[in-house]
Amino acid sequence: MQQPPAAEMPRPERLPDTPQKHLASETTRDVLRIQHKVLMAIRRHLDAEGFVEIRVPIIGPVTDPGARGAKQVDIDYYGRRYKLMTSAILYKQASLLAFDKIFCIAPNVRLEPLETAGTSRHLAEFNQIDVEAAGHSREQIMKVAQEIVVCAVREAVESMPKELERLGRDTDLFGDLLRRPFDLISHADAVSEVGGDPHAEIDWEGEARISRKATRPFFVTDYPKGSRGFYDRESRELPGVLRNFDLLAPEGYGELASGGEREFEYARIVTRMRETGENASKYAWYLDMVRDGIPDSAGFGIGLERLTRYITGVEHIWEACAYPKLPGVYSP
Repeated sequence: MQQPPAAEMPRPERLPDTPQKHLASETTRDVLRIQHKVLMAIRRHLDAEGFVEIRVPIIGPVTDPGARGAKQVDIDYYGRRYKLMTSAILYKQASLLAFDKIFCIAPNVRLEPLETAGTSRHLAEFNQIDVEAAGHSREQIMKVAQEIVVCAVREAVESMPKELERLGRDTDLFGDLLRRPFDLISHADAVSEVGGDPHAEIDWEGEARISRKATRPFFVTDYPKGSRGFYDRESRELPGVLRNFDLLAPEGYGELASGGEREFEYARIVTRMRETGENASKYAWYLDMVRDGIPDSAGFGIGLERLTRYITGVEHIWEACAYPKLPGVYSP
């Protein structure tokens, strides 16, 4: 997302003095117990819906180029420059050659801009629940994303009420979430409401403002081409508009998930790469695969720590992580 002006940069958060203090905290134990239960429930739900859990690599020759201002991390892989994964998107598409519906829960590393250390929702190392399904439209995969959030919230409310009570989380706030489909707003309407560039991402403060106005999760759809990576499919009916979405939590918690339909045709992908300034030769293995044919699909990634933070109501995202790493803050 766009960076806020320097005068508006949030102050960096303070991590616990030691890992021992953080891990021994009753708050940490309650939050991580809830996270554990939520993950188990999500796995059961996706398994019942026919999704197969796979393992994706955490290093590779290329990674997701659309990481919103974050720097990629290079490593020396036996004399070649490889990347730590900022997202599993390319491997999710590849995995559909084995199964029609897949999911993975994997670590991601993004060296976010320093000012994100004070947003309460950015980590340099985090875990993501990634989902991809062949033949799915944006609307179908949005339904899957909503079902996961509802499943996670219901599990926490029903199986961990004492922990939520100790954390001070008002579970009555989840009542409407569990009863009705999530709301939807277009990117253009969101920008009109909170301001910003209609051709770019909604900036952090704008996203926080629109999130604070909501009382239940909601989708933001139809981001402009150029605001996301080459893999988000451009609408055939509305050129310049992407068939994608973000899922935002209410109460100021902000983005939980990002996803959409995927480009899967070789010529379109190469064209989009060129439009976004990507060097197509870096993606040789991926483009060879696309040339041979991959399924059309849609998918998304939900930040596990962000989802945990929303459910538990903790103030800072590092409270939803056993070994947190904030951007620019040295820690074990």
